Amino acid sequence: MTRKIVLIDDHVLFREGVKRILDFEESFEVVAEGNDGDEALALVEKYKPDVVLMDINMPHINGVQATKKLFAKYPEVKIIILSIHDDENYVTHALKSGAQGYLLKEMDSEALIEAIKIVSEGGAYLHPKITHNLVKEFQRLSKVETGGLEEVEYRKPLHLLTRRECEVLQLLADGKSNRGISETLFISEKTVKNHVSNILQKMNVNDRTQAVVMAIRNGWVEVL
Repeated sequence: MTRKIVLIDDHVLFREGVKRILDFEESFEVVAEGNDGDEALALVEKYKPDVVLMDINMPHINGVQATKKLFAKYPEVKIIILSIHDDENYVTHALKSGAQGYLLKEMDSEALIEAIKIVSEGGAYLHPKITHNLVKEFQRLSKVETGGLEEVEYRKPLHLLTRRECEVLQLLADGKSNRGISETLFISEKTVKNHVSNILQKMNVNDRTQAVVMAIRNGWVEVL
């Protein structure tokens, strides 16, 4: 299946670099490029892409505003925001506007490709650093709501996952990418992907973020 992609970013050099990465994937086709939110709206109407990769900071209509308009008119189109901001306020606004993914521009090619594949299939994808930040904020808010009195006992979910899968789940909560997990555990990235897939299936969740949030709620991982 070929995934049609529209790429929107007003920094031409960055856009060209992203396009080169996407061109190496046989299942990806960049059908159009644009500089701002206005062009995003016009190009989506013309090309009906599967995925829109869009910068958050652009002139005229920014990425969040354009996402909101696109989601209202073309809810079937998946939108991934590209950003230099890891603040949860930016992430929250983007997701509330209809984005299914949020990537930091410091991403590697693996994360970019993985995000497009997951989002195009109906899942959600957040940059690993964003996941870690949101989990820490979730934990902070939970303590505030309970007055800091409720403590969840940390225990590995060995009733559900293997010991290796528990290690991978902890590293996901630490904000590690597949490559980071691979380097930490001295296993191949393909093996990491298999472990992550098994974790999602066993936990009955759609993506990494849901898995980490569930793990935090149940005390299955430690958040430093």
